[in-house]
Amino acid sequence: MMTRFGSRLFDQAFVRSGPIRWLVVGGTLLIAAIAVGSVLMAQNFRERALRNAGRELENTVLLLAHHFDQQLQDFAVIQRDFVDHARTIGIASVADFRTRLSGQGVHQMLRSKIDALPYIGGVNIIDADGNLINSSTAWPVPKVNMADRAYFRTFKYDPNSPEVLIEPLHSRISGAWTVLIVRKIVGPNGEFLGVVGRGIEPANFEKFFATVALGESATISMLHRDGTLLARYPHSGELMGRNFKTGSFEQQRVFGLDHFAGRFTSPIDGEDRLISSRALPHFPILMMATTTRAAALSDWREQIGMLISVAAASALAIAGVLIAVVRKLLEQHRASRQRLTLEKQRLDRAVNNMTQGLLLFDAERRLVVCNQRYIEMYGLSAEIVKPGCSFHDIIAHRKATGSFTGDVDRYVARVLKGIHARNSMVVDTSDGRSIHILNEPLADGGWVATHEDITERRRIEERITHLAHYDALTDLPNRTMFHEHLREELAAVGNGEEIAVHYIDIDEFKGVNDALGHLVGDDLLKSVATSLRRCAGPADFVARLGGDEFAIVQSAVTSRDQVDELVARVFAAIRAPFDCMGHHLTTDASIGIALAPEHGTALDQILKNADMAMYAAKSAGRRTYRFFEPEMDAKVRERRLLESDLRHAIAEGGLEVYYQPCLSLKDDRITGCEALVRWRHPERGMVSPAEFIPIAEDTGLINEIGEWVLATACRDAANWPDDIRLAVNVSPVQFKSGTLALKIMAALAASNLPASRLELEITEAVLIRDDDAALTILHQLRAIGVRIALDDFGTGYSSLSYLHRFPFDKIKIDRCFVDDIAGPDGSASIVQAVVNLAAARRMTTTAEGVETEEQQRLLRALGCSEMQGYLFSAAKPADKVLELFALHRSRLAQREGNGGRRREAG
Repeated sequence: MMTRFGSRLFDQAFVRSGPIRWLVVGGTLLIAAIAVGSVLMAQNFRERALRNAGRELENTVLLLAHHFDQQLQDFAVIQRDFVDHARTIGIASVADFRTRLSGQGVHQMLRSKIDALPYIGGVNIIDADGNLINSSTAWPVPKVNMADRAYFRTFKYDPNSPEVLIEPLHSRISGAWTVLIVRKIVGPNGEFLGVVGRGIEPANFEKFFATVALGESATISMLHRDGTLLARYPHSGELMGRNFKTGSFEQQRVFGLDHFAGRFTSPIDGEDRLISSRALPHFPILMMATTTRAAALSDWREQIGMLISVAAASALAIAGVLIAVVRKLLEQHRASRQRLTLEKQRLDRAVNNMTQGLLLFDAERRLVVCNQRYIEMYGLSAEIVKPGCSFHDIIAHRKATGSFTGDVDRYVARVLKGIHARNSMVVDTSDGRSIHILNEPLADGGWVATHEDITERRRIEERITHLAHYDALTDLPNRTMFHEHLREELAAVGNGEEIAVHYIDIDEFKGVNDALGHLVGDDLLKSVATSLRRCAGPADFVARLGGDEFAIVQSAVTSRDQVDELVARVFAAIRAPFDCMGHHLTTDASIGIALAPEHGTALDQILKNADMAMYAAKSAGRRTYRFFEPEMDAKVRERRLLESDLRHAIAEGGLEVYYQPCLSLKDDRITGCEALVRWRHPERGMVSPAEFIPIAEDTGLINEIGEWVLATACRDAANWPDDIRLAVNVSPVQFKSGTLALKIMAALAASNLPASRLELEITEAVLIRDDDAALTILHQLRAIGVRIALDDFGTGYSSLSYLHRFPFDKIKIDRCFVDDIAGPDGSASIVQAVVNLAAARRMTTTAEGVETEEQQRLLRALGCSEMQGYLFSAAKPADKVLELFALHRSRLAQREGNGGRRREAG
């Protein structure tokens, strides 16, 4: 029924609109538009042809001006060189000029200059009497006098004459017109000595003009700025030397401008011509190109003929198409009706396959269209919900079937009250779904309602909102929510109460990750989070800030005993063993506490103070807690000041390298020196490395310091005796850069120090952080011959495993084992074990911090290879350590000599 109704409407509209009549009118207007467009296009083409011709003339004169300006400048350079030559050889008088510049040597000089620039032509030298005394083109020079020439008289009698003149004249040699370019030569006192110049025949210019000819009726001319014609193509002998500045105002204006483009009637042939001229930048010469307007429009005439033909053919084609269209119009009308039926079917399929429920109501509040999705969404009957039923009946049916809860009349009244404006609402069904209803009003008083099930979307949005405020691993509030809660608490803190902010950092958590893996570490964090929830009070707020850091906001604190009690509960909870994926782990924490308002009322301030208190607990040996104290802030500022001074010292070269020798316990010879960085502060004096090296490692400055120490030490060690090695400490931070091996190779190459004399000292921390990457770098260094020593052996976790995985050249025994080696319960057995282990692995051993002869004796008895410490020598600067080498060698030589004499005496 709907299809037949739509077809009748379409037929009536087709007849009333008179499509054939409008089609004829439209075709006639189109043919008229083609005619008008053709006329406008012809005019446009004509103007474009004139513009293109003018642009071609402009490009031509620009090319010619640049070309001849360059050539004339080349000759001007030769002229100036000749004038400078005359001054250089001291020519100061007319006689001197005539005598010294008329020889064959000057001729050869001029000839050599012209040979380098063959396009310039000959150069002539004329003395103060007008006689030709030298030339680059002929020897001997012909006798010619130029005293009667206008340019010569101008130079000789006019003291204010310009240095260079360009003048067209008849050559006395060839009888042809010549363009003469001459430069005046004066003595030291301004006395006129002569002229250097050249003559160029117009044919030379016209030959080049011919290569850029623009067409049959085109001309190219070279004119003096005073209007004199110097050269022209096509050539015209009767026009040469003629002055064109005496013509009309339009002609005269050309010679007064550096660039001109326009049209006027030619004074030569009376043609209407396009003209473009451009002056040479450095010479009073004008390049001019012209062409007749008829020549410029020759191509346009051909285009107009083609355009007329195309326009006529187009008009005929349109007429033919118009006839064919009228003939086919009825057939298309029938096809349109068929397409309308098909589109209706497609629309029905699309509406019924929507993911949303769709209802269309008319102005009488009755249903026009309802798709299948709406019926399925609420479990309704298609026999009731069908076109013609009212909106109230549909809601009542939903009430009866259980998909609507509430008062039907009240809901219907509320919807109809706001139906004249676009509105939306979200309703919850009895089965727990959320439905988004959008009502869109129509112009005829009806409306379209769409019902979309957004249950899953709302769940996802709630999950996203939860993730934005809660930690994904522990489900504790995250840093963002922690800040929001603390800000609210700070704003609401009452009189006589405080807020305690606990910053909790899990001690040695990285060791768990490195040793057991991140899965075990994550399980430990979840267990710690659960324990913190249990030990916190009901009003306390627990959050995870990231990594192994947690925080608790303790509200309504009236005494510090409450804070201490919570800390005790936290420690008891964290220190209890945890079962994490089959591993029984115990851990501890460092806790920093800041109280508000005692330690601050601003959010940033209280967070900063709690953080400083936590780091104070870490500095105190971890496994403890600290309240914020003002002195902590002072320490932080002191540390920042020291960091700033350290950056300045690195930039200004304020660091020094000292060297502490290493002594062989076998023969008392110096085997090497360890490079140690020192900082001489202008106000603090010598700053201990224990103060600034941790700062450098935390800030990454250790990379710059380490690179500088390495380069400086290699350069100094290159001047040491060949049997003394250099030891340089490498920080774990330097291994992270990934370019350590390249920097070491560069330092060795720059200093010419053999790689076998360099020994790198690393700690176990290098291997613990990223043992695979570190071992790869160590193998690269070992491959080029660098020795590797393991420093502070025995103070880490995995020394034996690393000795097995990498063949170190040396083990350094930490000074903590050397200090009590002589005691009854000392570390002699530990040192003996290290020495035996090193010997088994073919490594040498070096004992650090040897300060007494008893320690030296015991180390020698235990088989230690080398010693290092104040007993032999403290660290010394580079110049002092060279003196130490020489003094020690002389003592050894003296001792060996005394020993030899004693043996002889025996």
